[in-house]
Amino acid sequence: MTAVERLRLGVIGCGEVAQAIHLPTLRELEHLFEVTALYDMSASVLEAVGAHWSGARRFADHRQLLAYGGVDAVLIANHSVDHAVTTLDAIAAGKHVLVEKPMCLNLHEADRLIAAAETARCTVQVGFMRRYAPAFIEAVARVAAWSKSITLARVHDLIGMNALLIGSLGAQLARRTDMPPSIAERTRARMSAAIELAIGSVLPDRANAYQLLLALGSHDLSAMRELLGPPRSILYARQDHGGRIITAALDYGTYVCQLELGVDTLPRYETYLQVHSESEVIRVDYDTPYIRHLPAKLQITNLHGGAGIAHLTSFPSRRDAFSLQWQAFYENVRQHRQPKTSLADGRQDLVLARDLLGQMT
Repeated sequence: MTAVERLRLGVIGCGEVAQAIHLPTLRELEHLFEVTALYDMSASVLEAVGAHWSGARRFADHRQLLAYGGVDAVLIANHSVDHAVTTLDAIAAGKHVLVEKPMCLNLHEADRLIAAAETARCTVQVGFMRRYAPAFIEAVARVAAWSKSITLARVHDLIGMNALLIGSLGAQLARRTDMPPSIAERTRARMSAAIELAIGSVLPDRANAYQLLLALGSHDLSAMRELLGPPRSILYARQDHGGRIITAALDYGTYVCQLELGVDTLPRYETYLQVHSESEVIRVDYDTPYIRHLPAKLQITNLHGGAGIAHLTSFPSRRDAFSLQWQAFYENVRQHRQPKTSLADGRQDLVLARDLLGQMT
């Protein structure tokens, strides 16, 4: 087998998701990627992570990393309020980009990103890893075959706080304990300004609900659009418990999709998309990415015999969605292919999140 040319990768933001998921995945994909550069705003985190990647250069500023000639592509996994400006800097530097969700916080930022990417010769992919799971891809094909007979759909995502799972696994992640309070205050102020630009309000409950839609909920809105298409309208939307729980009903013409999102204190992932027809139910279940190598599962329920039903549960690959997302990113870069989770695709989730907020009581 001919050896493939590896992409030299810089990691911008070495926090929880980078340490617990991305970097272990990239180590397993070392035949495709070589981590050559690291940046984090915390010197202690940068030192701790760098100790495990001795071949990677460390940078005190993300722009210095982007100017480094030993980087072909970057993972942008810093604070979400910095995703837009960091992605713009990466595009200007000619680097390929995988940016964690949300790609940005409002439509103003989204339009700047899309305009910059249109004139650049680089790949920009948004990190909606769930859409790269084989179980989900198979579900999309099956639903498309009988889309005119859908009677009901549900998108459900209720999870416990990730810290509960990380702690139970005994994972020792480096934390940003060396950051002065002034930095956190400035970050909160910038976040409030970006959210106000998006939804015209910084009332705490509404701001929390918008952040939930962009963080956890963006996975669900993105997957829902690929599976079902965009909704015609929003029939109902509500946030409760300080913006930590969201329920909505979305009009698809001949059926309604129920949307349920939230974060609580139970250490589990209750995450699925389910579509009903008259004679079949298709469901995709996801498990926590913080326990690695758990593939998404496809469940099909249909008729069996004269008065019975059959359940088939399958997963065509043992690989988890993050690994498959990184492989797709590599192939998109090498083949000069537009990712299905592009900036323009991600913009649609921002529109839907804004419209859901507009309907909320």
